[in-house]
Amino acid sequence: MKIVVLDGYTLNPGDLTWDELKELGDLEIYDRTSSDKILERIGDAEAVFTNKVPITRDTLEKTNLKFIGVLATGYNIVDVEAAKEKRVVVTNIPTYGTDSVAQMVLAHILHICHHVSEHNAAVKNGEWTNNVDWCFWNYPLIELANKTIGVIGYGRIGQATGRVAQALGMKVLAYDEYKNKDLEDENMKYAKDLDELLANSDVISLHCPLLPNTKGIINKDTIAKMKDGVIIVNTSRGPLVVDEDLAEALNSGKVYAAGLDVVSVEPIKADNPLLKAKNAFITPHIAWAPRESRDRLMNIAVSNLKAFMSGEPVNVVD
Repeated sequence: MKIVVLDGYTLNPGDLTWDELKELGDLEIYDRTSSDKILERIGDAEAVFTNKVPITRDTLEKTNLKFIGVLATGYNIVDVEAAKEKRVVVTNIPTYGTDSVAQMVLAHILHICHHVSEHNAAVKNGEWTNNVDWCFWNYPLIELANKTIGVIGYGRIGQATGRVAQALGMKVLAYDEYKNKDLEDENMKYAKDLDELLANSDVISLHCPLLPNTKGIINKDTIAKMKDGVIIVNTSRGPLVVDEDLAEALNSGKVYAAGLDVVSVEPIKADNPLLKAKNAFITPHIAWAPRESRDRLMNIAVSNLKAFMSGEPVNVVD
């Protein structure tokens, strides 16, 4: 079997190995693939792996693919309907980054609460050495204990985020279409509706999928229902947030700060208003990317292809 990896660099910039995948067939690995090279590089391959390189209906019509392995959880870069029609199996990686994403949520929240990097810079610039007092702070310091974190989307990652928040003494208010009442206790409750979560949360963290009814779920109208000075964290999908509305709320002070690992268009455009918004802290979509997490992703990707080759595919999307 000929196997092609179209954009392997993000998953493996050199600190992982492709050896297990090499054992399954004739493997060709490309760090990146531009749109004009997709068909050429797939060639007569039966299996292809892609992270962000799109596999369109036109590509499927012109290739002999039998298997598409998406090297991520989201699979919107593949025309799944066309793949079904062509009887091409499409798989994804559903659960590899739960702990790493929850950790990034915590990193953003703690950074906003303590501004560790900025205070470190101030110390090294001489502000502590030359200070008349024995300590100083340039930003408000926020204690999280007894505050409420609203988690929109309480699946695996939302639950992991809830657990780390509770470890800091926070209360969890969750909003999800499917409620598992067994998870509720004195420190974790489901909101009866989204409005209840918006009105009662000191911090709001997004963990829902990008669907027609969740696109732009954070917008000027929902922000207006939030507490003044709320903190918003998004490590899920950029289009869950209307960038312009969040930027306006940050600049007005309605939203105190935002920790964002994703934005509506990636890489971020130079004219995105969040780049100049007050207290907008943006990381380049790296919540998923610790080595341990990427190693799990690699192992699951290999397992997906092995299962397909054995006639019992797993993690199939439809």
